[in-house]
Amino acid sequence: MGFLLALKMAISSIFNNKGRTFLTMLGVIIGVAAVIAATGFAEGSTASITSSIEELGSNTLTVTLFTRNSNRDLSYNQFIDFTDENNQYIKAIAPTVTGNSTIKYGTSVKTGTSVIGTNADYETVNDSHVQDGRYILELDLEFRQKVAVIGTAVVNELFDSNNEALGSFIKIDGTPFKVVGILDEKESAQEGSSDDVVIIPVTTAQRMFYSKQIGNFTVLVTDSSLVDEAVTVIETFLTDFYGSEDNFRVFNQSMILDTLSSVTDTLALILGGIAVISLLVGGIGIMNIMLVSVTERTREIGIRKAIGANRTSIMTQFIIEAVMVTGIGGLLGVLSGILAIMFVISNYVPPVISITWVSISFVFSIFIGLVFGIFPALKAANLNPIEALRSE
Repeated sequence: MGFLLALKMAISSIFNNKGRTFLTMLGVIIGVAAVIAATGFAEGSTASITSSIEELGSNTLTVTLFTRNSNRDLSYNQFIDFTDENNQYIKAIAPTVTGNSTIKYGTSVKTGTSVIGTNADYETVNDSHVQDGRYILELDLEFRQKVAVIGTAVVNELFDSNNEALGSFIKIDGTPFKVVGILDEKESAQEGSSDDVVIIPVTTAQRMFYSKQIGNFTVLVTDSSLVDEAVTVIETFLTDFYGSEDNFRVFNQSMILDTLSSVTDTLALILGGIAVISLLVGGIGIMNIMLVSVTERTREIGIRKAIGANRTSIMTQFIIEAVMVTGIGGLLGVLSGILAIMFVISNYVPPVISITWVSISFVFSIFIGLVFGIFPALKAANLNPIEALRSE
């Protein structure tokens, strides 16, 4: 019996048992879809975080202070004085004191909005500009003014228009603030995005959040070629101040991206590995169903052997059946995984469809069918034709 005839018989067998065939391939569908969706989520998360980090630029440093084991607190003014003395390396510096707060205007309430206490340099350092009104000024910091620059997500939730928002008073955790500016829109005013933010003077934020110590500074280096020198200068200053290197960390964007890449690659492998296990389970299910199919078709196999079919022909038909089941299941799994990324995962992270993982998962599904189809095929090929013909 030729390959084409074996293929036709395999297709006929599959379509004669549509319900059982679908249930058989269900494990493969779920496994392939899980691989694609899991790796898509991991790569989408990576793309989102990487984009946010790269927006800061290659000449941006992040300084994090750990003061639990120190009796010294580095003040905002001390860090500013240091940067002024090293302006050949440092162009601007923005402190950040953050918290999640409830924002209220009239009867409208918005919860979970990120409130950032910072200074005027935050606009330059983070490329965060206003479309209407003005930004935070140094004068606001000096007098601890209760003024706020708000994102478009906050405007859309609380106000009818930018004109209504500007000059209005909002309440941040019950404290009134005057809206002096509205930020440019970056992420379609989505909830929880960089548009869902309120920026206030850092000195006001310290008092509001009971945070005497500023734990984070973002530093803009004058030129990307001077990043290493700037890191050295900052580390020397902080080591001298605290007397230890354990009280701070200085990160540049390449370090953060390298760490992120390592973490997300590991995450993708873990998620992919878990999904591959489900594919293996699906393969075991296929082998069990194929064994049942061999038992049910024992008489058919005996008749075929009696009229001249050899072991190779019998094996070929059953292996083709197993591969076709996993192949069709793989295709449906690919489609399901892509749909999951486009319509579910895209609500949380940017949709990323990895052609590499799509190909790997589909090819692996074919491989599963081949491997787990061999044992049932051997059992069918080794049936004694006389005993098979006697089977009821």
